[in-house]
Amino acid sequence: MHTENTQTKETDLKETLLADIEKLIAYGREEPTINPALLAYLDMDDLISTKRTLLERVGELSEEDKVWLEQFKKYE
Repeated sequence: MHTENTQTKETDLKETLLADIEKLIAYGREEPTINPALLAYLDMDDLISTKRTLLERVGELSEEDKVWLEQFKKYE
């Protein structure tokens, strides 16, 4: 039972990371630069690293953009 709960939490976290990364990749672009379906094959460490890198690349932002991006930092 404990293992099932752990797997469910990890699956939920992975789905959240995938959704966040997909949004970050598409941010400011009309189309994403990578097929989001491919991200599902990455492990958790790679997903976290990818998300962190995308957040760092955003650069100079308007206040509205900063507020939008803050929602993604709460999962780190």
